[in-house]
Amino acid sequence: MSSTYAHDFDKALQIGRPPNITRLFPNSKALIVSGKVIDRAMLAKGRAMTIAANGRNHFVIRGVLKAAQKANAAIILEIAKSEGGRSAYCATNYWNLARQADQIMNELGITVPVAIHADHYAVKNLKDLEDAKVEVPSMFEAGITSIAIDASHQPDAENLLATLGLAPYIPSWACLETEVGEIKGSEGLSTPEDALFLIQGLNAHGIFPDWIALNNGTAHGIQTADQGIQVELTAEIHKALEPYKVSGAQHGTSGNNSERLRRIAAGTNTTKANVATALQMISWGVKVDEYGNAALDGEDNLIKVPGQGVSEEMWAEMMAYAAEKGWKSGNTKKLNLPFENKLLSQPASVRHRMVEGVEQFVYDLLTKVFNAQDSAPLGVEAILKAGGFDLGPKSERLEDPAKWTEQYIRATGATVGGDKGPKGNFDD
Repeated sequence: MSSTYAHDFDKALQIGRPPNITRLFPNSKALIVSGKVIDRAMLAKGRAMTIAANGRNHFVIRGVLKAAQKANAAIILEIAKSEGGRSAYCATNYWNLARQADQIMNELGITVPVAIHADHYAVKNLKDLEDAKVEVPSMFEAGITSIAIDASHQPDAENLLATLGLAPYIPSWACLETEVGEIKGSEGLSTPEDALFLIQGLNAHGIFPDWIALNNGTAHGIQTADQGIQVELTAEIHKALEPYKVSGAQHGTSGNNSERLRRIAAGTNTTKANVATALQMISWGVKVDEYGNAALDGEDNLIKVPGQGVSEEMWAEMMAYAAEKGWKSGNTKKLNLPFENKLLSQPASVRHRMVEGVEQFVYDLLTKVFNAQDSAPLGVEAILKAGGFDLGPKSERLEDPAKWTEQYIRATGATVGGDKGPKGNFDD
């Protein structure tokens, strides 16, 4: 770390950590920041996006942080509601991710800005909305600095109204991601009209999201089709949203080839790229291709690489447990919760190689695909320029609030977009 960056980092540490982080970790040297800082760093870098890594286990979190330090990149650590909410399948959750990050960052001397993101906070019905009014504040109290309100499972009007209903429970300094179109592969693709309806309605009410996620052809988990992310569609939607200065959040990057991801970074306004399944598989030692997509044998079973990831004995135990539960390929993600402590109890050499595998994969993504290297100083610069932890909105109000009444939202929402694709459970 250069003397100039060290000086700027120390100043950013004093003024750039949000109030919840300074309250939780008053003596910390970890620069945990609002997601706004990460977005602004990527915008300043230009044609760059950074990893939003789903820390499904402790080894993933450690590996990602080590890679970020090595690449000098500002990054995001996240966990989704299905992974780390009240009905979680991971030990990492909304309420302990910040604590894990802070501990590791101080232990390893990590000096890059890191945001703690609550991904896919799903609001599927009125009960979810009412629960969220209690739960979301508790998440920020536990160190969340960025959140994705995902009511995309509902019709367009309800999606917008749910986000409006939750906005008062999100601190003004925090980063907000919104979503249009469930992530369900090539069906039910988002349109510019869908996205504009959501962003314009929020704008009219003084809510300025930093990111928007789309259904742009990708899928969560193990990829079973080659089509993947539709870059041209993404660019078209981002172009329509330019007056509102909202960046793109790319979900489901695991399994998409590097060239396609480079095109997303270079040819769209995407600054955030979610990676979940690939990191889990690599930490376990599962055979993956260069894109992080897990290889399967002829019976839909994961293929373990000897000498990588977990021990062979642990892998046999994991697969026996999965077989007993009837979990195949993608559903093996449910192994995270029952096996976290067992994985932590392995020999140091095994734990080290689990972390090392994640570190190398993420470092290559950050430096060879995402163009995120050396973005850390740009995040620090954004804090210093703002004079504190609250960077404010990128946009301003462009829409007439008198027009965007609930009646107008419901009437107009019913006419927006076309085929939403099949119904089902599309949680990550």
